[in-house]
Amino acid sequence: MARGSKGMKLGSTRSGGSGKARIFTVLLAALAIAFGSWYAFRVGPAPEVSLVTERPAVGRSNEVTAVFSEPELGLGMVRLELIQGERTEILAEEIFVPGSGIPFVGSDGTAQAVLEATVGTDTMAWLAEGEMVLRATADRASGPLRSAAPVSVERTLPVRLRLPRLEVVSTKHYGRQGGSGAVVYRVGEHVVRSGVRAEQVESPGSPRPGGVSNDRFAFYSLPWNVADSSEIRLFAEDDAGNRVEQPFLDIFKTMPSRTDVIHLSDAFFDRVVPAIASQTPGFDASGSLLDQYLRINRDLRRAELDRVVEFSRDSEPAFLWSGAFLQMPNSARAANFAETRSYIYEGREVDQQTHLGLDLASTARARVPAPNSGRVVFAGWMSLYGNAVIIDHGYGLLSLCGHMSTVDVAAGDSVSKGDRIGTSGTTGLAGGDHLHLEVFVHGQSVDPMEWLDAKWIRDNLATKLEVPIQ
Repeated sequence: MARGSKGMKLGSTRSGGSGKARIFTVLLAALAIAFGSWYAFRVGPAPEVSLVTERPAVGRSNEVTAVFSEPELGLGMVRLELIQGERTEILAEEIFVPGSGIPFVGSDGTAQAVLEATVGTDTMAWLAEGEMVLRATADRASGPLRSAAPVSVERTLPVRLRLPRLEVVSTKHYGRQGGSGAVVYRVGEHVVRSGVRAEQVESPGSPRPGGVSNDRFAFYSLPWNVADSSEIRLFAEDDAGNRVEQPFLDIFKTMPSRTDVIHLSDAFFDRVVPAIASQTPGFDASGSLLDQYLRINRDLRRAELDRVVEFSRDSEPAFLWSGAFLQMPNSARAANFAETRSYIYEGREVDQQTHLGLDLASTARARVPAPNSGRVVFAGWMSLYGNAVIIDHGYGLLSLCGHMSTVDVAAGDSVSKGDRIGTSGTTGLAGGDHLHLEVFVHGQSVDPMEWLDAKWIRDNLATKLEVPIQ
């Protein structure tokens, strides 16, 4: 009996082990079924789709960008389409291999995609005036029992094929190389940019005070280095990028060549270069004083003029000035506008630059008046200009007074014509005590002599604009 009992105990142990194995197998199968069901039926978040265009309307060319995102399970298919009338064009499309979605198993899905295309009549001559629809569609990654659940974003854009309207209103436009002027004109609806182009330089227009809704005017510059009058045009551009240009100048005079020679010396370098270098953060003071001087005269000159362009972009849309600009009292003109200067050191030419202002000399530390009323946008150090003041007179018209020994105003101050803003001096690259006066129209240097002339302002600006600025 003892042996039989022992045998039964052994048999009972084997039976228990088989039961546990069966239970484990059943649990494993249940987990596999549950995982399979989860994997087959699980649904990730809907894809995110954004659609942006370079312009709000379509003309000759418009860049389109669609961005798709589904970071959890990944994207399945993305498509960008154009629809007009009964016609649908697939602009771009991609299909992605789905990822496993299981950590450490298989590959990840494609979480983000970008489709780009260019639409417009340049490549789609069949586009008609009216409207068109852009559609961006994304499917999330799908399995045998999962729906792709596409998400679409649409954007309706007008199609504009006709050139915008542009009509010159003012008359008697007389200009000269290096000068400036004003023009009044009228544009059609949907025009978003207009003004005057002189080669690559644009002078933007503004709504005309007191005019009807489509009336515009522009103070424009005629750059000193543009001698071809056919490259000076009035332009208008609509929201689709359609652009029309036309000539408007009745008379254009070229400027005679002006030259000057500047002799450089070691004594001059000793005086100006260390002073400028010490007050110009980040200045490269390596090499000889001549090397440093050339960096000031070339690189810093360009950098400072770029700063003026930035100030011009924030110019107040108002006439802050009136009448002729003031010349520093009892001053003689020591250098003219647009003089091409040859810089000579030890008998050889080391540089050549164009002087773009007036140099006005009087007594040492002479009182400097504000050339005209406006708002001070800069008062401080400007490398080759030394101590300088920049005044915004409105609508892109700025003046700069440089080389001053003292500055008596601060950025943000409002000044009236004739107010004291400082005293003349020898700071920056000045060879002797004087004031450098420079006038800018939309960041482009123009001849200050015109703005010092009351008759020129009356004939070329006030009578055209019909505003009290003379």
